[in-house]
Amino acid sequence: MLKIDNSIVSTIQGGVAKDHRGEIRFVNDFDMSLVKRFYVIKNNDIELVRGWRGHKIEQRWFYVLSGAFSLHLIHIDNWEKPSVDLGIEHMFINSSEMTLLNVPAGYATAFRALEANSELLVYADYELAHAKFDDYTWPLEYFSNFV
Repeated sequence: MLKIDNSIVSTIQGGVAKDHRGEIRFVNDFDMSLVKRFYVIKNNDIELVRGWRGHKIEQRWFYVLSGAFSLHLIHIDNWEKPSVDLGIEHMFINSSEMTLLNVPAGYATAFRALEANSELLVYADYELAHAKFDDYTWPLEYFSNFV
């Protein structure tokens, strides 16, 4: 688990079962009872950084279907005008690790695909109709610690 500003960004380890027919990737310890929807993100290239996008109320779970991503996380201090010098956690997630990353409410994220055709599966705990009430965005250069 990664601890940031007294909030926990956690991981749930998955696995793989292989036999002569192929393989099954799984994350059996993921309780999906909170999930209301999901979507898949695939960037056009490996230069694009997608972000900053934050959620004050909603949480997200991220699972890499293929490839790898560089992920940046910020715990937001003020949703109307966040401090520009907030600490940024940086991590790498990839499909070979079979790890589900839970980012609780209160965070903003930015991410970049590290390999062509990388795909990121995202689960959300609110319906799409709620999304417009909890969607905060900032330009990449807003946070001064982002490189």
